[in-house]
Amino acid sequence: MTQAGPPRAPRRAVGRSARIAAQVLVLALVAASTTAFAVLHKRVEVNVDGTTVQVDAFGRTVADVLAAAHVSVGPDDVVAPAPSSPIAAGGLVVVRHGRELTVEIDGQKQQVWTTALTVGEAVEGLGLRDDVRLSASRSERLDARVLRVSTEKTIHLAVDGQVIDGVTTAATVRDALRDIGLVLDEGDQVSVPLDAAAVDGLVVMVTRAATSGQKVTEAVPFATQQIDDPTLISGTTVVRTPGRVGVRTTTYDVQVVGGVVVSRHQLSSVLTTPPVTQVVVKGTRPLPDPSVVAVAPGTAQALGKQLAASRGWGDNEFACLLQLWDGESGWRVNAQNVNSGAYGIPQALPGSKMASVGADWQTNPATQITWGLNYIAARYGTPCGAYSHKTASGWY
Repeated sequence: MTQAGPPRAPRRAVGRSARIAAQVLVLALVAASTTAFAVLHKRVEVNVDGTTVQVDAFGRTVADVLAAAHVSVGPDDVVAPAPSSPIAAGGLVVVRHGRELTVEIDGQKQQVWTTALTVGEAVEGLGLRDDVRLSASRSERLDARVLRVSTEKTIHLAVDGQVIDGVTTAATVRDALRDIGLVLDEGDQVSVPLDAAAVDGLVVMVTRAATSGQKVTEAVPFATQQIDDPTLISGTTVVRTPGRVGVRTTTYDVQVVGGVVVSRHQLSSVLTTPPVTQVVVKGTRPLPDPSVVAVAPGTAQALGKQLAASRGWGDNEFACLLQLWDGESGWRVNAQNVNSGAYGIPQALPGSKMASVGADWQTNPATQITWGLNYIAARYGTPCGAYSHKTASGWY
């Protein structure tokens, strides 16, 4: 006799349970896919070389967004945030494509690589001072033209038995003489072609044309006034007002016999154009005390001291750097000015400029400090030069 087993569920009930389980699984997969879709799909602003577009993209990183926008970048381009950084909906990605620019500085041409959009950005990236003379407006966009830059220089003029040291930012000798105020008469000769490039320390000798006329013009040298400025670091000298030579016109009574001048008597001598006094500002503010430059090991300040020393800048210069960046950022790697957008230890504006040193410019103090020291060296020469400018103007 066969023993009966446990009762079996109806075949129809088993099929229904299987279908329900499958449906639950499908719904779970759909829900997971929908959630993943919502997380990966985002609308992001992408600014490429000054033009901003809205991009709908799928992905987690900046690289995913750029791929969706069909924006290609190379090793010399600047991308902020970095391509590997995560990006959220509503975020902004900035791309600056690098390109070669021909720059002529005081007649010397060089090729530089830049991601600047305007002439002003390019000049700032070159670390040039604000008082340079440019061949284009700072607000103009960069194009294929050669950008000509003329820096401040001293020209030595030997004229009318005297030597006049004039300061100018002119690109040519002709314009330099005009800046300094020297008037050339017909027949006067100069030792350097008027269209030659004006360079610092250039000596220009002026030979006046022989004259037997009744009026003679002569250059009148300018005086130099020195003003002490307690806001500038000691040792800093700035030409606040460039001097300009004056013009003196002398009238003679000339007697000619047989076509030969036999006598000439001065009738009058008038200062027709007064000279402009050159005003030189000399800093008197004491240097920061180098005894206060002791910093804690492992800090950004310690790294800054090490990197500054590698450039030959000792404790005196580091004392200036310490105070400069104390005031700018407190040496915080993530310091950000919400008003201007300046970022990092040196407060680069914009912060993405520091990508020229490393892609980790947002988080790496070594990258930020290296960029900042490069900027200071190019623009001000030394940290004390930068600190002096900051104390006088409020920025550097």
